[in-house]
Amino acid sequence: QVQLKESGGGLVQPGGSLRLSCAVSGRPFTMAWFRQAPGKEREFVAYIIRSSASRTYADSVKGRFTISRDLAKNTVYLQMDNLKPEDTAVYYCATGGMYGDYRLIASYDDWGQGTQVTVSS
Repeated sequence: QVQLKESGGGLVQPGGSLRLSCAVSGRPFTMAWFRQAPGKEREFVAYIIRSSASRTYADSVKGRFTISRDLAKNTVYLQMDNLKPEDTAVYYCATGGMYGDYRLIASYDDWGQGTQVTVSS
């Protein structure tokens, strides 16, 4: 089983920025970020393939968030800019293979423990 660990969450004011990191044991083909707000279902945020040539974002974060990865460091990042209160959630890193609809939770086999992001004034 792939091991993952997220870090970088915290409290930030609206309009601020945070960068999340996910350390992974290996180089999975697909990696993604999901988030889950209190009382809501877990939702897709972004995914990236091994080469970083393909990146996809949820409409709610497009233009504000950037996913990237450093294969040499076995690390995936989520740069979050212009944060809004509705971005408040626990953010999870996940790994997947070459095939599937990577906007769906079912496409992922391994998950990190999550890191809390709170956007509030």
